[in-house]
Parts: sequence; structure tokens; C-alpha cells
Amino acid sequence: MGEPGRRVLLKHLSNAIRDHHIDVVVGNGENAAGGFGITPDIAEELFDLGLSAITLGNHAWDKREAMEYLEKEPRVIRPANYPDGVPGKGTCVIETNQGERVGVLQLMGRVFMPMVDCPFRVAERELAQLTAKTDYIVVDMHAETTSEKMAMGYFLDGKVSAILGTHTHVQTADEQILPQGTGYLTDVGMTGPVKSVIGMKSNLVIQKFLTQLPRRFEVAPGPSVLCGAVVQIDRATRKTTHISRLRLFE
Repeated sequence: MGEPGRRVLLKHLSNAIRDHHIDVVVGNGENAAGGFGITPDIAEELFDLGLSAITLGNHAWDKREAMEYLEKEPRVIRPANYPDGVPGKGTCVIETNQGERVGVLQLMGRVFMPMVDCPFRVAERELAQLTAKTDYIVVDMHAETTSEKMAMGYFLDGKVSAILGTHTHVQTADEQILPQGTGYLTDVGMTGPVKSVIGMKSNLVIQKFLTQLPRRFEVAPGPSVLCGAVVQIDRATRKTTHISRLRLFE
């Protein structure tokens, strides 16, 4: 979430990678540029900080320069269920230092969200291709409602290694391994300013609620928190053996 989020990544991410023996870092960067969208320079900054792949979401198109960048940089993906013809792709394949292939798929929900193609049908389509060329698959389910995220969890249980939710900015406390071995967390939470309303200055958000007048939101200042999840996947079964929340304060 804006500069505060990038700042706390700089402080903590390299140590977290070392302490938890992390092979791949996937982060949602759709709010990285001042809270709205992403730019090529900021994406490159996030890669330099340790991210292996970046997912986006409904703010994918907020910065015009991102559209051309999405066509050039395969490690930055947008929801796979956007209509055909939009820039970029909804999946990518990255490699660990051991040469293992990790597929990343992003889907976007439809409840209280922009109208896009069915995420469940698109998931089936994309997994048919990813499964054949990857060792593990991680899904970012970018959605507003808990029910839609959980439904996707059970829909893909046993077909992917992990499903991690994004979009609502508030970390949930329901990390679990689903019956068929897929790791799941409804929302990994926001990496950004602690004293805020989902990352934005609280006074501006309150005025919006009070008046219903248009209001330009700004990223809040102050100390930040790095939120995420650490997922351990078995090399033989490709299923999750452990999942835990990560929450590191600046």
C-alpha cells in the first residue's frame, strides 16, 4: 500500500525470507503506486526487494503505463477472468533456486466487484494448462466476500497447492489446510500503514461516509505492518503441510 508498504518490505522481507527458508515470494501490488495501481518503476522496486511474482486486481488499470508493462513483464499478472483482449496474462510460471516450477494464477470475484468472466470456469480452464507444466500452483483469489473466497477454496481443494485471498486489506484468522490438502487463508492482509482505514487517511474516508461527496483518498503516513502468509508445500504430494499468518510491524 503505497510508499509505507514498500518501506516496511525493505525493513522486513529479506529477514523473513531467511528466517522462514522461503523459496518464492508472491505479493499483490495493485495498491503499490500511491494506493492505486502500479507503475513499471515500482514493480521493478518490488522485484528488487525480493518478490518473485506480482499479482494485481481491480486496480490493475489505474496507471496507464502499467498496460504496456503487463505485455512485457510476465511476472506481473492481472486476474485471468478479465475478458479476452485486455493487456497482460492471468498466470505466470516462476522457478525456485532448485529449479522447481511454481505456477501463479490470479482470479477475481464477481460479488460486489467489477463484472468479469466466471472465476470458477476460468480456473478450470487455466489449471488445465498450468498443471501440465508446473510443480506447484498458488492462487490469488482477489474478492470482496468471504463466501466467494471460501467457495473457491473448496472448489479447487486438492487441485492446487494453496489459495490465498486478497482485496479487503484486513488479515483474517482462518488459515487452514482444506480436506484435500490445499492451504487456505481468506485474506492475507495489507502491507501498509497501521493507523489508517485500509491504508488511507482516516479523516478523508470518514468525510466520504458522512457526506457521500466525492473525495480523493490519500495513503496514510506513519508506521506500517507487513502482512502475509507462509505456506510450506510437500515436494512429493504438492500439498500444503503447514500454513501460518505473518504480521511484522515497523
